[in-house]
Amino acid sequence: MSESFDDDRSSRPNFSQETENQPLNSETEYSSQEQLKSNTPLTMVETAFLASTASLIWLINYYFPLGPVLKMFFPIPIALVYLRRGSRASWMAALVSGLLLSVLQGPTRSILYIMPYGLMGIQLGALWKRQANWLFSIGTGAIIGTFGFFFRFWLLSILLSEDLWVYVMSQITELTEWGFLKLGLLAQPSLTLIQAVAVTAIVINNIVYLFVVHLVALVLFDRLGNPIPRPPHWVQVLLDYEG
Repeated sequence: MSESFDDDRSSRPNFSQETENQPLNSETEYSSQEQLKSNTPLTMVETAFLASTASLIWLINYYFPLGPVLKMFFPIPIALVYLRRGSRASWMAALVSGLLLSVLQGPTRSILYIMPYGLMGIQLGALWKRQANWLFSIGTGAIIGTFGFFFRFWLLSILLSEDLWVYVMSQITELTEWGFLKLGLLAQPSLTLIQAVAVTAIVINNIVYLFVVHLVALVLFDRLGNPIPRPPHWVQVLLDYEG
């Protein structure tokens, strides 16, 4: 009789253990919610600060152009937002930068920043956060930069009611003819060759630009505690850099 009573007690669920675990789970959920709430104002402040920094760099370069010095920093603040606060914050930073520039300079110039530099910053931040190699991030960034170049020409041609691509073609034609003359070629360069030379020059220019942006981010983000993927070995040897 006593054995059956003991078996019955052992088969019953232990409600005391369950009630002991419940406060622990609720405390964990509460602490995670509190941490999320405490991080939200910091995320908003950092996003707004870096978005205004990106806009300020664009404004200074527009009114006081310093050549390619400031241009190297155009996508850097947006990429830093992605590394520190994630995808949503980086999109918000790009949008806030565009709205701020739209108020200060007008919608046209704000669009010229967002496309390509705002999108480029988001793309670089996403690839750097996923530890993508430099070849892939520079290649995809060069595609965005090339598309942004043609988008800029298309938009400005509409606003000015003039085909700016014709002016570019005339400059490339003179350069190609000079190259043929130096090489001793008497042939006249065709239109297809001239357009191919123009597109190739644009792509190479964007590749060089993205490479320089990577070098700037490598040095700067290491100091800020948000390192990007390590460069290829030959770059480390060339720069004598060990991060």
